[in-house]
Amino acid sequence: MNNKGKFYMTTAIAYTSGKPHIGNTYEIVLADAIARYKRQEGYDVYFQTGTDEHGQKIELKAEAAGVTPKQYVDQVAGEVKRIWDLMNTSYDNFVRTTDQDHEKQVQKIFKKLYDQGYIYKGAYEGLYCTPCESFWTESQLVDGKCPDCGREVQPAKEEAYFFKMSKYADRLIEHINTHPEFIQPVSRKNEMMNNFLLPGLQDLCVSRTSFKWGIPVDFDDKHVVYVWLDALTNYITKIGYDADGGHSDLYKKNWPADLHLIGKDIIRFHTIYWPIFLMALGEPLPKQVFGHPWLLQGGEKMSKSKGNVIYADDMVDLFGVDATRYFVLHEMPFENDGIITWELVVERFNSDLANILGNLVSRTISMSNKYFDGVVKHTNAAEAVDEDLKAVVCGARDKVAAKMGSLRVADAITEVFNIFRRCNKYIDETEPWVLAKDEAKSDRLSEVLYNLTESIAIGASLLHSFLPETSEKILAQLNTTERTFDEMDQFGLYVSGTKVVEKPEILFARLDLKEVMPKVEAIREAQRAEYEAEQKALGLPVESDGEKVEEAVIDIQAKDEITFDDFTKMQFQVGEIIECKAVEKSKKLLCSQVKIGSQVKQIVSGIRKDYSPEEMVGKKVMVLVNLKPAKLAGVLSEGMLLCAEDENGTLSLMVPEKKMPSGAEIC
Repeated sequence: MNNKGKFYMTTAIAYTSGKPHIGNTYEIVLADAIARYKRQEGYDVYFQTGTDEHGQKIELKAEAAGVTPKQYVDQVAGEVKRIWDLMNTSYDNFVRTTDQDHEKQVQKIFKKLYDQGYIYKGAYEGLYCTPCESFWTESQLVDGKCPDCGREVQPAKEEAYFFKMSKYADRLIEHINTHPEFIQPVSRKNEMMNNFLLPGLQDLCVSRTSFKWGIPVDFDDKHVVYVWLDALTNYITKIGYDADGGHSDLYKKNWPADLHLIGKDIIRFHTIYWPIFLMALGEPLPKQVFGHPWLLQGGEKMSKSKGNVIYADDMVDLFGVDATRYFVLHEMPFENDGIITWELVVERFNSDLANILGNLVSRTISMSNKYFDGVVKHTNAAEAVDEDLKAVVCGARDKVAAKMGSLRVADAITEVFNIFRRCNKYIDETEPWVLAKDEAKSDRLSEVLYNLTESIAIGASLLHSFLPETSEKILAQLNTTERTFDEMDQFGLYVSGTKVVEKPEILFARLDLKEVMPKVEAIREAQRAEYEAEQKALGLPVESDGEKVEEAVIDIQAKDEITFDDFTKMQFQVGEIIECKAVEKSKKLLCSQVKIGSQVKQIVSGIRKDYSPEEMVGKKVMVLVNLKPAKLAGVLSEGMLLCAEDENGTLSLMVPEKKMPSGAEIC
């Protein structure tokens, strides 16, 4: 049914500088889960994704590889699409910014904005970060490096066209203030307002002359259109926007977008630049931009040099498509960064998929076959314990809907799995194997198995958006079909007398970590070797030779001995950083709000060169709680975060090895 209207959603388009890792792949899986769910609800969904294929970085990579930029992006775009398809994502359109229709419209958009007086020619002199393709002023740098990625910047000067960003700044501020749903989560909105909009916008460089791999400015062919005016406009050009006004029916139907789903690192471009471009074009703004957090490998960014990059196809080889989908969707918090390790994936696979879900389906089908030759009958032999099961099962649909409505996808999956958890508890409560010993209780046993089968059928229907293949397999084994959205809160629709499959398929066979980790190490070694080969081909230094070497040690001057009584005077606890911002009067300090148990302490730390405020939020840290408060750069600090420091002065926060609650004592 498609009676709730249209729903147009997009992902960010993947930059074709290399193969996407699992953190990049998370976004398309997240988007797919939302798209599938919206279709279940009854929306007419149009789901667009694709690749961003222009820029200096790609021109340099192609040159190093000895191919043309187009050949380079063709290969990478093909790899991106292969992985998106591998993950069973149901997109309607795969965009490439090298598509001729897109390039033509970008040229027309550029000319239109120029003719309207929004774009003017000037010259840019500043500090340029090639990986981010961004210019910075000296004051914007952090310790002399790019504030976004932390890499080196180089002085650059060139003729360029600029867009008058400030012209629409006040209107955008008003829009954000009057549309609280526009930027999600709220922390991203606060960051954009306080760090960029309220201090005042600088005009934006929208063309380049120092490289050629881009869409030419057709009235000034020394210039190519700079990345963001090219990339962002795909959301309208590829559904039929025409700068001359001849928009397609698809565009008229779907714009404005209902949801732009993007990574938190590009929230500025989507919530400041993009809306202002649209205002200048006279087009409506998207309804919502959601900047999702990052998926970090063991709490750090992924790097081939470390051999710690996790790719979706490697995960699929080891765990399967739906297990990979489950992990990235279930383990990513709404607002804070998520953590992925191979060990954690195996743990979740065994505990949630193999045990809670897979074992439940297998046990239920096997008992139906053992006791009733596979025939599931509704006998009305009800008991009081059935009512709570039915209440949980029938109440799940609306709970899932509420979570999905606020894009809390991980919480929505938890609500679905609460059905399966309740079913397992119901088995323990009713003890079917005991009922089977008493022929007089045959009707009761049949009713118990019917209730389980019906509950699983509803749960599997709700599971479809997240684990589509698993959902289909479960329903096929129960010999039933997926429930419609309107049927998912109704108990008793499973046709009495239906026969389940004779032998249930094992959905998720338990894994042995000892067997998985040697395969993981082989993947890591291959990554290190690939990284080394790439660096040598580019004439760049190799950070590590990929071999296991003895770690460096540091000796420091010993301090005076203390007694145990001295030590017990210090109170150490686990804290969770819930908010963090840079201290205005200092280039070194960050000010964190740290939740310790039920209280929140403000702690100032000199770690800005090693951590951005965004990286800090969500971390569990070790805190010296009872340090006497003091003011640093005029800001009150009520404790100390514990860090390690290497010989280069690099700081690393001390974090608990295992999951610990905020407030846990460190002893």
